[in-house]
Amino acid sequence: MTVLDHDHVRSSEATTAAERVRRASGPGLLLAAVATVVWSGSFVTSRALHDTVPPVQAAFWRWVVAIVAVAPFAARETWRQRALIRRHFGRITLAALLGVTVYNTLVNQAGVTTTAGNMGMIMAASPVVMAVYERLGGRRLGPRRVTGMTVALLGVLLLVGDGSPIPSFGAGDLWMFAAALSFASYSVLLRRRPAEIGGLAFLFATFVLGALMLAPAYGVSLAVQGGFTVTAGTAGPLVYVGVFSSAIAFFAWNKAIALIGAARAGIVYYLQPVCVAALSFALLDEPTGPLQLLCMALILGGVALGSSKGR
Repeated sequence: MTVLDHDHVRSSEATTAAERVRRASGPGLLLAAVATVVWSGSFVTSRALHDTVPPVQAAFWRWVVAIVAVAPFAARETWRQRALIRRHFGRITLAALLGVTVYNTLVNQAGVTTTAGNMGMIMAASPVVMAVYERLGGRRLGPRRVTGMTVALLGVLLLVGDGSPIPSFGAGDLWMFAAALSFASYSVLLRRRPAEIGGLAFLFATFVLGALMLAPAYGVSLAVQGGFTVTAGTAGPLVYVGVFSSAIAFFAWNKAIALIGAARAGIVYYLQPVCVAALSFALLDEPTGPLQLLCMALILGGVALGSSKGR
């Protein structure tokens, strides 16, 4: 084969790869948006449950509900792939610890002392961490994506700071920053998920392992704080976060990461403050004024810029 033939083959392979990336962009961005919108509701439910269900207990029952919801679709595949799961047990356990055990418990803890709006705004800092991780891993982000991320982050900072780019944070806000760091680490770890393990099997394994790691803290919470009364007002939100915010949203997010990567999916995640603000205004009577609307415009504009592709 001549040098020209080699060059032609390499060019064809590069074109094919670029075409695959382009085709994956639409579904990947859509799945990331679905997960983001559904997760926005979980911040509202965490805030609504803050004085009726202890944070650790809310997190534990969320994952019990999620396991029950996913089991009919994933249990058989997980059993068939048990040898692969044992082989990659350390990586799967770390993903379960970050995305299941730690992240959602921190979100529930933050909901005790801060508003749902602030929770959504602070979580929008996680795409910055995702982008830093990917840049450290050698992935080029591109000027359009960096600019969009910067504009959206400015909108988030102005929202949290009530018009000042230098915000002040309370205890609940700091819990949310810890949650954002945990979620960003989980999202980047997903990029290295073993390809031979099916998406549902991986999801189910992380749910089970995360709930098991949370069980000791759940026992301590029961002993110290006591249980909670099961009513429509407590069971309904737990079913929502278990079925929608856990089973459906995590599957959509994991698939989006596989298609478009953590940094690009993270740009879409900036939509979350907008969704949370709208839901908290409608359901919790949290205020939305001109400043919030202006900052939402910055966030939406940054998302549109960062998630689009140049010619």
